[in-house]
Amino acid sequence: MTITVGPRSRIAGTGAYVPERVMTNAALEALVDTSDEWIRERTGIRERRVAAEGEAASDMAVQAARRALEAAGLSPSDLDMIIVGTISADMPLPACAAFVQQKLGCPGIPAFDVAAACAGFVYAMSIGDQFIRSGAHRNVLVIGVELLSRVLNWKDRATCVLFGDGAGAAVLTPAGDDGRGVLSTRLYTDATLAESLCIPAGGSKEPLTAAGIEEARDKVHMVGGDIFKVAVRNLTSASREALEVAGLEPKAVDWVVPHQANMRIITQVAQRLDIPLDRFVLNIERYGNTSSASIPIALDEGVRDGRIQPGNTVLMCALGAGISWASALCRM
Repeated sequence: MTITVGPRSRIAGTGAYVPERVMTNAALEALVDTSDEWIRERTGIRERRVAAEGEAASDMAVQAARRALEAAGLSPSDLDMIIVGTISADMPLPACAAFVQQKLGCPGIPAFDVAAACAGFVYAMSIGDQFIRSGAHRNVLVIGVELLSRVLNWKDRATCVLFGDGAGAAVLTPAGDDGRGVLSTRLYTDATLAESLCIPAGGSKEPLTAAGIEEARDKVHMVGGDIFKVAVRNLTSASREALEVAGLEPKAVDWVVPHQANMRIITQVAQRLDIPLDRFVLNIERYGNTSSASIPIALDEGVRDGRIQPGNTVLMCALGAGISWASALCRM
């Protein structure tokens, strides 16, 4: 059977948004037993952004989306689909994407969330790419957004020092015949360590109770050592597989846009891939770990400051709760 397949997708525009409020490591010293030096040495983070009171995840997502649409030369009415990667939506039901669609003013098109945590943006981008390749849609808005400050236990120094709020977006459109576009994506999940990074309560397994709230069971829980052990290995292997599928070697990569989780993880991935660290787009020092938003925020920075040029080959990789991890290789 012959199946007619459309062109691969390309990233036609990017956008990002971070809240105005800056929370420094020094500010965290007043909340938990930590220090600026301790945080910087172990993570590479100096500060992060925190959403304003009344600001929702969809508000941040829309800001990033409008900037991506403008960069792509499109309007909301041109969109065929909206996919949002997030685990901190406005509410458990409906999807954050539904509110994004409402605020952008493009009713009727499919809009849904992907819950792959830190790997959410790459998951969402891969899904959007498949819809375009199939010929079903032409213009797909992909967003990564997290408002993690509201699901953190601010008494737990193992987690509250790591995360920040923000949103990033990309508009996918059909690629031309100039070699640009999404060259490959790879998605993976292994639930062996699912409970090493999770929000235990608030679902059907453990409904939220007053006791659960008191014990911060509705906040992020993480066994950092477990995640660190698999992060370097899985990010490296996923990146190599994305390159192999595309028939490229690491030396062909112009820029790596990694998930901004921990500077030690990023450094080890760079060493294992044999790609110099100065070819990595990094902003972890200023924004911390913004989960699914971290890759699109960094990607937008790289594009707008001129580092990432048309025709550059860009590798993206991320790992988060699930444990889910992903990679993507794009020619911009």
